[in-house]
Amino acid sequence: MAMMRLRREDPRVVGSFRLHRRLGAGGMGVVYLGSDRRGQRVALKVIRPDLAEDQEFRSRFAREVSAARRIRGGCTARLVAADLEADRPWFATQYVPGPSLHDKVAEEGPLSAADVAAIGAALSEGLVAVHEAGVVHRDLKPSNILLSPKGPRIIDFGIAWATGASTLTHVGTAVGSPGFLAPEQVRGAAVTPATDVFSLGATLAYAAMADSPFGHGSSEVMLYRVVHEEPQLRGVPDALAPLVRACLAKDPEERPSTLQLSMRLKEIAAREAQGLSDGRPLVPRPAARPADDLVTGQLTERYTERTAERSTERGTARNTQGRAQRTPAPHPSRGGARTGGGGRPASRPGGARPTSGGRRPANPRLLRQRIVVFVVVTLIVLLGIAAAQALQG
Repeated sequence: MAMMRLRREDPRVVGSFRLHRRLGAGGMGVVYLGSDRRGQRVALKVIRPDLAEDQEFRSRFAREVSAARRIRGGCTARLVAADLEADRPWFATQYVPGPSLHDKVAEEGPLSAADVAAIGAALSEGLVAVHEAGVVHRDLKPSNILLSPKGPRIIDFGIAWATGASTLTHVGTAVGSPGFLAPEQVRGAAVTPATDVFSLGATLAYAAMADSPFGHGSSEVMLYRVVHEEPQLRGVPDALAPLVRACLAKDPEERPSTLQLSMRLKEIAAREAQGLSDGRPLVPRPAARPADDLVTGQLTERYTERTAERSTERGTARNTQGRAQRTPAPHPSRGGARTGGGGRPASRPGGARPTSGGRRPANPRLLRQRIVVFVVVTLIVLLGIAAAQALQG
């Protein structure tokens, strides 16, 4: 995370924390790097002076602190201290070293399928804890995800809200970031855990493409696309595209849950990592048990279909290889599948005779029947010729 020197107007001490650097500034206030007397580093957010007198902003800030206190999980920054009654309310969380997902992609380009799946699996697991606390983040996006050495961390619960609450602060004004808002947020409908799933899908698409799945434009244009147009996932790897598309379903009921996402993304991350590490064909998934068939609607159909296609291709390749290994090696002097001395068929090198279109080799039993018929017909013809010569004599 980029750090800047403190400005002249910045405080040097807040509560029991000494401030060292600026970490960033947002619509609510400024975030500082601080430390306590024991040297523990924290990220300390202070509301801007002009907003400290606004009761609505104080309430919003109080929601952020309340949400941070209720969440238990390794994928969020732990709350250390807070003072909501101060002239400039503030709160401090555990400092998370590392760049944001947005900065990482902006500097290095799209991430690999394995990295996107691994980050997505960790974030999904973190959202499970968030939602179990009865909280919906409502503004999940690449800049609110920090990539620490211990894994990704979700930050900035400034607009977090209880499950089922409306997304409007004022009539016609949606809270959140265009391009990562869910359609129900744009419409002003109630938010649910599925709202964060949509935002996570857009975030994973950004990580895979280095671009928003809804393109660029003004806030109005972006919000219209989120509600009425399909996402553009042309650059998302095939292994992830069906899952990401399911997350971006317009209907919240058609999106997978965070638990389902975590399990599926872990599977994809493992398979992609295996494929990248040793170059061997990926091991096909075992048949899903009824209790494991977790993903609903569009996700189940597309994900299962893609897995079945890959399993069929790998199975065909293994069967062909097995038949080739079981075929006995031909005699060096034999070059074709013609009938040699003694009436036995000779085999071509490599087993079966190659045929166009990938047809299977001839059935040995049928070949033997044809040889028998040929020998019998030949004997009948020879006997007929001998009988005719005897009559002429």
